[in-house]
Amino acid sequence: MKKLFAVLLAMVMLVSAASAMAITVGFSQIGQESDWRTANTDNMIAAVEAEGWTMQYDDAQQQQAKQVAALRSFITQGVDYILFTGVVSTGWDEVLKEVNEAEIPLILMDRMPDCIDAIEYAGAFGGDFVEEGRRMAYWTVNYLASVGRGDEEVNVVILEGTTGADAATGRTNGINEVLVNYPNLVVLDSQSGNFTPAEGQAVMESFLKAYDKIDVLLAENDGMAMGAIEAIKAAGLVPSVDIIIVGCDAVKTAYDAIVAGEMNATIECTPLYASAVIPLIKALEAGETFGRDVIHPDEFCYDAEGGIPYTADGEALSIKVDDRVGGWPY
Repeated sequence: MKKLFAVLLAMVMLVSAASAMAITVGFSQIGQESDWRTANTDNMIAAVEAEGWTMQYDDAQQQQAKQVAALRSFITQGVDYILFTGVVSTGWDEVLKEVNEAEIPLILMDRMPDCIDAIEYAGAFGGDFVEEGRRMAYWTVNYLASVGRGDEEVNVVILEGTTGADAATGRTNGINEVLVNYPNLVVLDSQSGNFTPAEGQAVMESFLKAYDKIDVLLAENDGMAMGAIEAIKAAGLVPSVDIIIVGCDAVKTAYDAIVAGEMNATIECTPLYASAVIPLIKALEAGETFGRDVIHPDEFCYDAEGGIPYTADGEALSIKVDDRVGGWPY
């Protein structure tokens, strides 16, 4: 028992020492294109600073070249850890290998690069984007059945995210994977709204001009859904009634829109990764190592009434927005 206590005490002391050490984290963030991204940034910066560590933060403003330059700057500065999420999936092979050669532990967050199998990384945390797309589609199918429209021909439009982004590609693939099994759900159009409210509004305006009847909008993030809602209202239609609106991310603006009756559902993709990243860094400082699995957080679906199945097995049921445990943190 004394030996066990001594081991546990040593582990606690190692973790405490990691907090006290002067650690610098370089964070290459893609930008601030959405409420989700802002929450993600704020969560990480606050957590690092709360540990007494130094955060070297770089906002790439949606430009891959700026991210590459930031990563190389972090190498030159000799930061202790690099936290990285890429604006697109491709084109990172060379610079991430440079990070590996500099022997700086790389932590991948949110979007995974397509070269993930060819590089070394200390940990990886991100959403299951394909599954999120599937959940958007399954919720739609089951919601239509619940309101007596399961066999009706339904016209669908899709607002895709940034072209080439892991999240956009995955969600689009997930949506299409499910909808191919439901030929009565006809996809009229699918275009990128670049994950921003302004472009979501502009693309939705073009959809409304091009098609006489749109029944469902699947927006691959809530920001684009917010922009689309403005376009729908400007066209004299009632969002969530004339057009069913399903978003993704589960940010506070989506919650407010669902409560206001202007949006039907949102699929969760949490931006709050600090609770995983900070313990990882402390463990790495203590000499631990981790596998190559991408860790996906538990995530859910929220809507106005609750009880709608949103997974392939039909077992997971949507949660009414007002019943979210702990309120809305972002």
